[in-house]
Amino acid sequence: MIGTGVFTSLGFQLSSVQNSFSILLLWILGGVLALCGALVYAELGTKFKESGGDYIYLSRIFHPLAGFLSAWAGLTAGFSAPVALAAIAFTKYMSPLGLEHSKLWAVALILGIGIMHSFTIRHSSRFQNATTIIKILFIVFLIIAGCIFSSGGDNSLRWDGAWQSEITTTGFAVSMVFVFFAYTGWNAASYVTGEIRNPFVNLPKALIISTVFVAVVYVLFQYVLMKHASVAQMKGKEEVSFIAFQNLFGSGGGKWVSIFIAIQLIATISSYLWVGPRVTWAMANDNPVWKILARKNNQGIPVPALWLHVLISIVLTVTGSFENILLYCGFVLQLMASLTVASALKDKIKVDGSFRAPLRPWPHVIFLLFNCWVLLFTLKDKPVESLIGLAILALGVLLFYIGKRKASVGAVVNQQ
Repeated sequence: MIGTGVFTSLGFQLSSVQNSFSILLLWILGGVLALCGALVYAELGTKFKESGGDYIYLSRIFHPLAGFLSAWAGLTAGFSAPVALAAIAFTKYMSPLGLEHSKLWAVALILGIGIMHSFTIRHSSRFQNATTIIKILFIVFLIIAGCIFSSGGDNSLRWDGAWQSEITTTGFAVSMVFVFFAYTGWNAASYVTGEIRNPFVNLPKALIISTVFVAVVYVLFQYVLMKHASVAQMKGKEEVSFIAFQNLFGSGGGKWVSIFIAIQLIATISSYLWVGPRVTWAMANDNPVWKILARKNNQGIPVPALWLHVLISIVLTVTGSFENILLYCGFVLQLMASLTVASALKDKIKVDGSFRAPLRPWPHVIFLLFNCWVLLFTLKDKPVESLIGLAILALGVLLFYIGKRKASVGAVVNQQ
C-alpha cells in the first residue's frame, strides 16, 4: 500500500485545498474508506477462497461481464498504471543524485523487476518482503524525525477556519481521487487468497491490520511534509517529499531521502507486478479467447500475464503524464471497487467459517455513498480524465463480447 501516492500526492492537492485541517481530513477519510472496503473484501475473500479478487467476486455474484471488466480495469489501470507511476516517480527521486530524469530508466526498472518475478514464488516473496521491511522502517524514521526536528523555514501549516468552506468544494472531492489512489493496495491480499495459508484467519488480519497501520502512517506523513515545506515550494509538484526533507536535512540529507524513496518505489512496482498477473490469469482461465494468458511455468508463475502487464506499464510510462495517469487510474479503481462492494450487499448466501464485517451493512453503505460523491465531482471537474477511464471500460465491454462470440463460433466448429 505504501507507495507512490503518499510521497507525491500532496503537491497536486495543494492546488485546490490548502488548509491543514482539510488536507489531514482527506487522508483520514481515505483511511476510513479503505478500512470499510477491507472489511467487505475480507467477507468476500473468505467466502470464495480463490485468487483473483474482484474478478472472482463480480463474476460469481453479478455476471461474467462485470468480472471481465474488473480484470480488464486491473490490467490497464489498477495494476499497470501504478507501475508506470512508480517508475516515473523513481526517476524523479533519483534525479537529485545525478541520474538523468529519463523514461528510459523507468522502462529499464520495469523490465528488471519483470524478469525477477518470472522464476519462483519464493524468489518473488523474499524480494517483496525485504523491500517492504526497508520501506516501512524508512517512512517511520521520516515521521519520527519530521515530528521531532524543525527546519526553521516556511511551512504550509494553516489551522484557521477555512477548512469548513474547502471541504464543500469540487477541489476537495477531486483530491480524494489522489488519496484513494495512495491507499490502493488495501485489497491486494484478496487477489492472492489461493496462495495464503489459512485464509479464514490470515486474510482478514492482512487486510484490516495493514489498512489501519497505513492510515496512521499516511496522516502523520502529510503533517510532516506540511511542517517542513511551504505551499509555494510543493504546489503542483511530484517530488514534494524530497523538497520537504531537503529543507529539514539539507541538500546532503535530502539526497539520502531521495535514494530511500526510490528504493521503496521499487517495492511498489514489485508488488503490482506480483499481484496483477494473478488477476489476469484468473480471467484468462474463464475466457478461452485469452487462453494464452492462462499459462503458468513449472513454478506456478503466470509468465504470459506478467509480461503483458510489463508491456502495458511500459506503454503508459512512455506515453502518459504523471497527473493524467493518476487521475484516470484513480477514477477507474474507485468505480470498480464500488461495484465489488455493491456485489457483497447483493450476495445473501452465508458460508460457514467466512468472515462477517462488524456493523454490517454500514461499512458497505458508507463506502458506496462516499465513492459516488467523489466520482460525480471528478466527472464534473476532470471530464477528460474521467472519460478516458470510462472509454477504457467501454473497450473492455467490446472485447468481452468479441471474445464471447469467438468462443461460440469455436464451439460450433468443434461440434461439427
